[in-house]
Amino acid sequence: MSAAILALIAGAVVGLALGALGGGGSVLAVPALIYLLGFTPAAATTASLIIVTATSLTALCAHARTGDVRWKAGALFTAAGLLPAAVAGAAAARLPQSLLTAAFAAVAALAALNMLRPGRTDGDHTTTVRPAKAAGTGAGLGTLTGLLGVGGGFLAVPALVTVLAFDMQAAVGTSLLVISANSLASLAARGAGAAGIDWAVIGPFTGAAILGAWDGKRLAAKVAGTLLQRTFAIVLLAVAAFMLTDALT
Repeated sequence: MSAAILALIAGAVVGLALGALGGGGSVLAVPALIYLLGFTPAAATTASLIIVTATSLTALCAHARTGDVRWKAGALFTAAGLLPAAVAGAAAARLPQSLLTAAFAAVAALAALNMLRPGRTDGDHTTTVRPAKAAGTGAGLGTLTGLLGVGGGFLAVPALVTVLAFDMQAAVGTSLLVISANSLASLAARGAGAAGIDWAVIGPFTGAAILGAWDGKRLAAKVAGTLLQRTFAIVLLAVAAFMLTDALT
């Protein structure tokens, strides 16, 4: 199967995850780029940021049209993560590739286990923002974005529900604002790292992801959020196990 076709298939899956769940695209994009398309871990994290930035902005527009984005609270949450994302993005190029792969797998596994745990699936619809907690959580997500090339949405959604008491739809929409800003900051910090990206692969990947994000938004309105989340978590656990085994061996 050609690289372009693999990129189209992988991009569609990444877009579906981002559109339906408000996150998770990057934790699928990175292993797809490494194991299906032959990217190095460092190149894959940079390429993932390009893909996720474009796709998240598209999905953000879709959610904004239906009023599912809390702009003020999301901006506070996002602002705290911009500097950590930039600093961690600059540091990522100096770390061993096996370490990046192992760290990515560990974070993905923890996120998957958290998704499988029974707990709150909806907020209490309050709009009170707790600045200290929002800033701390936003900074942590920014660091992960810069270091591992993940947008942080798979962690942002549960954080927005539990820390800021958002309902699920608002958490999904607002997380896309967080992902877009953090990914842009991290990508800017990597600078010249994007120069060696294979655009013949990233172009189709990104295009399919953008189209998939619109389908994911429609899918989320028809399928129970719990089912989507649990299915994604199981896939994510399998990917994390494979990547961790590869990094250790």
